[in-house]
Amino acid sequence: MTLAACGTGGRVEQGSLDNGRQLFGEKCGGCHTLEAAGTTSDIGPNLDASFAQARSEGFEESSIRDIVAGQIREPGQYATGNAKHELKANMPPDLVTGQDLADVASFVAANAGTNGFVQPVAVAGTNGKTIFVAKCGSCHTLKAAGTTGTVGPNLDQLKPPFDRAKQQVISGGGVMPAFKGTLTDAQIDAVARYVAEQAGKSKK
Repeated sequence: MTLAACGTGGRVEQGSLDNGRQLFGEKCGGCHTLEAAGTTSDIGPNLDASFAQARSEGFEESSIRDIVAGQIREPGQYATGNAKHELKANMPPDLVTGQDLADVASFVAANAGTNGFVQPVAVAGTNGKTIFVAKCGSCHTLKAAGTTGTVGPNLDQLKPPFDRAKQQVISGGGVMPAFKGTLTDAQIDAVARYVAEQAGKSKK
């Protein structure tokens, strides 16, 4: 669930995958797992896991490229620690810029999560928290749900009202896919209400 484009700075064009692979290994591989690059670090998010879930929800490669570029330009700052769900460190901004940025974003978008490390999650019932964790948590931070996704915006910071959250879940927007047809009307209401009521609150 994003209320603006995931990441900032606009769209990026397809870049060189060969240069992107080399730069990823030099600049990013020390912190991220990405099978295509042969990296297995857990300091930052596992890119295979994050983007396998995103692909399963309908994200296009071009959208993933824009997300990655936006995160490189302006990475979110999140609580860090040694717990399993916490990041070990935050990423500094602008590790690569210009054409190098497009190349790294293109390499990640072409390869991250393509082997299905995270299978599409089916949900039943109308428990808002359960739906959020299954469908949204890999992309978004929401303390009340115990999720720390960094692909999309931090919902604790956005604190969207119910109507706005619901419309975004229904229609998508920016790079977020629409969930109408994937979730029932009752499930959409439930997850939107959960986000509206819990964003900015502590985990329960």
